[in-house]
Amino acid sequence: MEANTVLEDAPQGDAVFDPGVALDNLVSTLQHVEAVMASLQAFREYTLAVAARVAEVMADGGPGPGAAGVAGLGAVELAQRAVAAEIATATRMSDRVVQRQMAQALELLGRFPGTFHALADGRISLTHARVIQDAGTALDDLEVLAGFEAAVLPCAEQQAPNRLRRVAAREAEKAHPEALVVRHERAVAGRCVRVNPLPDGMAELAATLPAVVAYGIHDRLTEMAKKHTELAGKETGPAAALGTAASTAVGESRTMDHLRADLFADLLLRGAPTGRDTPDGLLAAITARVDVTVPVLTLMGGKFSRSGKRWVKGRLGGAPAELSGRHPIDPATAKHLAGKATAWNRVLTDPVSGAVLAVDRYRPGEDLKRLLAARDSRCRFPGCGIPARDLDLDHTHDAAHGGPTETGNLAGLCRRHHVLKHHSYWTVRQAGNGTLEWTSPTGRNYTDKPPTPAATTVGGSPSGAASNPPPF
Repeated sequence: MEANTVLEDAPQGDAVFDPGVALDNLVSTLQHVEAVMASLQAFREYTLAVAARVAEVMADGGPGPGAAGVAGLGAVELAQRAVAAEIATATRMSDRVVQRQMAQALELLGRFPGTFHALADGRISLTHARVIQDAGTALDDLEVLAGFEAAVLPCAEQQAPNRLRRVAAREAEKAHPEALVVRHERAVAGRCVRVNPLPDGMAELAATLPAVVAYGIHDRLTEMAKKHTELAGKETGPAAALGTAASTAVGESRTMDHLRADLFADLLLRGAPTGRDTPDGLLAAITARVDVTVPVLTLMGGKFSRSGKRWVKGRLGGAPAELSGRHPIDPATAKHLAGKATAWNRVLTDPVSGAVLAVDRYRPGEDLKRLLAARDSRCRFPGCGIPARDLDLDHTHDAAHGGPTETGNLAGLCRRHHVLKHHSYWTVRQAGNGTLEWTSPTGRNYTDKPPTPAATTVGGSPSGAASNPPPF
C-alpha cells in the first residue's frame, strides 16, 4: 500500500513537471549546501587554529632532540613544522601548505572574529573570508581592524568575492595608518619571478612587479604584437583597432594572446639586458639551462608495438620526457633539446621496477651525487616536491655515528625536511632500493619510494622485451 502511495505522488511525465519550480528547489538546495560547506570550512579553520596552539604548547617543552644546534630556528617554528608534517602526511598534503593554513586559521580566529562567525553561520564563503583577511592583514591596530571588518562584512554577505576585493582594498587603504609610498617601497623589495607547472607540458611564468611596470610590460607586448601584424600585411578594419583574436595577418594564424606570449619568450630568451649588463656583456652571454630526462625509445622516435613483441621505428612514441624530473614535455621538444646538449647523463633503470641502478656520463663527474640526483629527483619526505638540484644529501644513519656514505644510506632532502629529521621526533629508515620509511611523532608510518623515472613502461616490461631488445 505504501509503495502504491509513493507511485501516485511521483511526477507522471512532462505534463506535471514545472521547470520553474524545479529550478527554484535546486537553487534553494544549493544555497543550503553552500551554507553547510561554509560551516564545515569554519570548523576546519578552528581545528587548524587549535593545531597551531598545540604546536606552541609543544614548543614550551622543547622542539625535540638536538634543537639547540639549529641556527635561526626557534622552538615554536620547529614545533609548527612537526605538527604541520604530522597533519600533512595523514591528509596527503604538503606540510608547507598545512603550516601556512595553520597560520591563516590562527589569524582568522584571533584578528577577524566577525568574519569567522559569518563563515560559521554560512553567511559568507571561505573565499570571502580570505579576501577580507588578505586586505586587512596589514592593519595592526585592533580597533582600526574592527572598523575595517564592520565596513566590508555587509558587502561580503551580498556580493561575489571579486566585487568584495575592490571594496576591501579601498577600505583597507582608507584605514591604513602608514602612507602608501612607504608601503610600496617595502613591497618592491618582494618582487620575484616564479614558475608554476601546468598540465600538457606547459608552465606558467609569473612575475610579481610594481603595478606600473607590470601593466607597462603588457601594454608594450600588445603594441609589439599589433605592429607585427601590421608589418606582416594585416588587413585594416574594426578588428585591427580592437586588437582582438580576429585581427590576424594574412597567413598569420596566431592571435594577439599568442603573439604577446611569443614576443615575451623571445625577449627573455634572446634579448640582452642592455640596461644592467656589464661592459663586456657577461649577462647577455648567459644562456638558459634545463634538465631533461628522455627515455631512449622516445629519443630515437621508436616504440614497442601494442602487442609488446617488437620495437618499431615510427612516430615519436614511448613515454613522455620530463623536465627537471617533475614536468612532462612533448617528445619533439625533448629531441630538439637533446640535439643541442653538449653532455648527457645516462641513467640505467631496472626494466620491471624502474629503480635507478647506475648513472654514467660522457664526461667525468661525481658519480654518487649524480646517481642519487637521478634516483630521487625530488625531496624524499612524503608530499614534498622540491627538485633534486635544491636538495641536501642526507645520511639516514648519521655518518658521525658510523653511517656509511653509500646509496643505501643516502637520500635527498630539502633543507626544511633535513632540519625536521634531525631536530624533531620524526624518524626515518632505509628499507632497500631507495625506499624510505618515515615514522611521525604520533607513531604513524609513511613509505616514500623513489619516483619512477620516465621510461617506456610503468609497472612491468613489455612481453618479449628481453629477447627482442631495441637496437641501441
